[in-house]
Amino acid sequence: MKKLLLLTALIAVFFPGKAQDKLTVFFDFDRHELNEIAIKKLNNWTIVSPQVEVTKVYGFCDWKGTNSYNDSLSIKRVNAVVAFLKEHQIKVNPGYDVRGFGEDFEQSKVQSENRKVIIEYREKPVEIKKETLSALQQKIKSANKGDMILLDNLYFFNMSPRLLPKSKPILYDLLCALQENPNLKIEIQGHICCQINGDVANLSGSRARAIYNFLVSQRINRKRLSFVGYGTTRPIHPIPEQSEQQENENRRVEILIKDN
Repeated sequence: MKKLLLLTALIAVFFPGKAQDKLTVFFDFDRHELNEIAIKKLNNWTIVSPQVEVTKVYGFCDWKGTNSYNDSLSIKRVNAVVAFLKEHQIKVNPGYDVRGFGEDFEQSKVQSENRKVIIEYREKPVEIKKETLSALQQKIKSANKGDMILLDNLYFFNMSPRLLPKSKPILYDLLCALQENPNLKIEIQGHICCQINGDVANLSGSRARAIYNFLVSQRINRKRLSFVGYGTTRPIHPIPEQSEQQENENRRVEILIKDN
């Protein structure tokens, strides 16, 4: 029962069902396409927030141009953001509130701050009811310094560091283990399969970073965490693999116990 109460408290703190959060992305002058900085910000957000529901998308412009032109431009900016969200499989509430304010709002004196889209979203409530330690928590609890532990049932979108929603349980098991053991320090190690020429896009490092970012977003001290991508340099099976099972076993994320 104590374990259940602890998990319920953690959920209430980290995943409030009705909380509304905001994300703001900015646009270049007189443009509605997402620029490189906006795309990077949205990509990072989708990695650490794989299971959210967007409820509002509001577009804004600076004061230059006519009212009708700015109204149209603000809606185009909203549409560009919504298209990105849907392409990356971020849930947009069917009845989401969309508005183009144009220039009709309290403008900042810094013009670049007026060219923006604000996304309001909420975390989907997570139900975790466990009275006993999970398999991962048991492994971590009995592990020694220097032990390596595989994160089972961890899934990513194809050729992407973005976590699939079904990875939630293992992420929360790892989070709980770190919450319960304040002395625990880990190194997150990413590995990939299949690429004979190595990890050209550093996908293994990006996936390890995604786990790191998730834990930091849940208030785990950065000093307790590190991450590294090993690409295909530490395969379980020789590359090229001889079966899909061998590919799956080479494509993995592990944690190294650095201190406990």
